Amino acid sequence: MMAKSQAKKKFVLLVGDGMADYGLPELDGKTPLEVAKTPNMDRIAACGIGLVKTIPDGMGPGSDVANLSLLGYDPGVYHNGRAPFEAASMGVRLGQDEVAFRMNLVSLDRRTDGEIVMISHSAGDISTEEAKEIIDGLEEQLSLPAIRIYPGVAYRHLLVWGKGPLKIKTIPPHDVLDQDMAPYLNNSRQDPVTGLIRQSWQYLKDHPVNIARNKKGQNMANSIWLWGQGKAPKLPLFVDNFGLRGGIISAVDLLKGIGACAGMKPIEVEGATGYLDTNYRGKAKEALKCLKSLDFVFVHVEAPDEASHNGNIEEKIQAIEAFDEKVVGTVLKGMTVFEDYRIMIASDHLTPISMRTHVNDQTPFAWADKKQLLTGTKGPGFTERFAAESGLSFQKGHDLMPAFLDTP
Repeated sequence: MMAKSQAKKKFVLLVGDGMADYGLPELDGKTPLEVAKTPNMDRIAACGIGLVKTIPDGMGPGSDVANLSLLGYDPGVYHNGRAPFEAASMGVRLGQDEVAFRMNLVSLDRRTDGEIVMISHSAGDISTEEAKEIIDGLEEQLSLPAIRIYPGVAYRHLLVWGKGPLKIKTIPPHDVLDQDMAPYLNNSRQDPVTGLIRQSWQYLKDHPVNIARNKKGQNMANSIWLWGQGKAPKLPLFVDNFGLRGGIISAVDLLKGIGACAGMKPIEVEGATGYLDTNYRGKAKEALKCLKSLDFVFVHVEAPDEASHNGNIEEKIQAIEAFDEKVVGTVLKGMTVFEDYRIMIASDHLTPISMRTHVNDQTPFAWADKKQLLTGTKGPGFTERFAAESGLSFQKGHDLMPAFLDTP
């Protein structure tokens, strides 16, 4: 079903990446969403709350799959690996025989007993400036002429491999935190991906940035990690699907790339980092500014997900509260200038702190329109439990967007 273009009506989707969780013993069985102070999300949830299955059966619970669903695209049809979306975000055009890989800088603990433990998927939250120094000299150290490397943000980078292995099994590093990866990495003679990973070790061990980080007691970026490979995707334009001119705000290349492939306007925000220190309010203000000329804006905040991967309960609650106050609250206040609007909030997937990775459970969303919000409706808060009790559920995640745009 296609939504009709509504010239005067504005739509905004605010995503707190990985906000949803399981109950934690440290929080007396409550989730971070239940403990966090979220008056603005609660206000929206009072108007309508439910669950959505953003991860189709048989697909990995990645942010690529989940956010394609939220934007109304069936991942079973349009998903072709994560890295090609990141390439699109960076303006990298993939040739017909080229395979794009997401390339993390990670921290591995290579122990004397032979174990190789993944201790950080983000090289200890390495800065963009440090990472660029490392990446700039890496390409010439890897002995494959068909490789191009592009620096990204923080630990997230891109490797393009001419006639590279497409079907080979790769592993998201945030899925294996604190796990022994020696069985995977010791297969490098048969596996060109792990062979390339191991090639990076000597160069990274001796790099001045890592020597300096080690002296400061910080995790070293002592390995690359390749995953999420795929070839160039082909998405129908968002405006063709829904008749709405859209924009996207995110600090994450993956989300920017999905937006680029969907023909959505990239909206840059100074100070957007993808971490707890991101410019929350700046994202909200830019969304409101761009809604004067656009019909729909998607705002993505990565911070709750990063806190979950790090297993940090306090930081996850802090990120959720900042998202509620500075993003949702600012947008709600600013939207009142428009004649009519609808707003939706969502956690794209669950990232349980107890597991430190994504899971494929249904995830909560809530929505409201201007009239509902002005009446001051009372109701339950934005939590996983209330979403499950509502009875509203979308079993196909890509059906949520048409319903959001069509609901009066």
